[in-house]
Amino acid sequence: MIKSQIFFSIIIPVRNKNDYLPETKQKLLQQTYHNYELLVITDKISPNPCIKRNYGAKIAKGRYLCFLDDDSFPDPNWLKNIKKQIDIYPNYAAFCGPTLTPSTDNILQKASGNVWSSIMGSGGAGIFRSQISKPRFVDDYPTVNLIVKKTVFNKIGGFNIKYWPGEDTIFCLDLIKNNQQIYYHPSIIVYHHRREILKEHLAQTNRYALHRGHFAKIFPKNNLKLGYLIPTFFTLYLLTIPFHKLLLPLYLYLFLLFITFIDITFKSKNILLALLSIITIFITHITYGILFIIGFISPDLKFKPRN
Repeated sequence: MIKSQIFFSIIIPVRNKNDYLPETKQKLLQQTYHNYELLVITDKISPNPCIKRNYGAKIAKGRYLCFLDDDSFPDPNWLKNIKKQIDIYPNYAAFCGPTLTPSTDNILQKASGNVWSSIMGSGGAGIFRSQISKPRFVDDYPTVNLIVKKTVFNKIGGFNIKYWPGEDTIFCLDLIKNNQQIYYHPSIIVYHHRREILKEHLAQTNRYALHRGHFAKIFPKNNLKLGYLIPTFFTLYLLTIPFHKLLLPLYLYLFLLFITFIDITFKSKNILLALLSIITIFITHITYGILFIIGFISPDLKFKPRN
């Protein structure tokens, strides 16, 4: 390899300028590994984030494509730790790591983050995405912290532009189908600002639940998992309580919510945050459960780009 060749191309699709993007660029300037380029793809290219990422990959000069969101920022050793894992496992096609809630997020954002980072909130499905966990191979990972070898990205054909969100899930499935591996390592850390509860948080949940439900039907290999189904089972259980009058599962659920409340209170030293978190967990479960069913029975989901 020529020493002057760019190793990493960092690709960030943006819809419009926001308060987080300068922070992202500032954190990239603080990286301890410097052989990279930054590509910020705006709506002047396309309102579809999938097309923006594909365009960024097309013009990228790096050997590896590093995808970030415009409301996220990397740990100072992010690129250094990615490079370390690449040197150890040069044959792996893709790498990823935890996306943590920043300490600077407000209490409404942190409550949202606790939904995704707690076992109770996430149902154990992909909890490693939002908290530091052991190294492992994964079959699905979001583009907020996904690193892909460019030659493999081109071979796969990039992201499917029909779906958003969910283009990352389909892309990861395409990698697996082509016998490629996605390696998660806890040192590859990105911080991701969360949506405030409840309006923004639930709007995001709605999109994810619809697509996860639809994908469970058409892409079952990395979508039809127990962790993704639990909120739907629980919602159906609640709706049918008047008929079967079986209350033990409800008592168990409330007990687990209480344990989660204690855990968040102990870790955060903030009772209000813990209370907001468990309320949001319950509402998220019901919302997700209903939208998952709607997505599953929908014949198709059409992506509507924002203006």
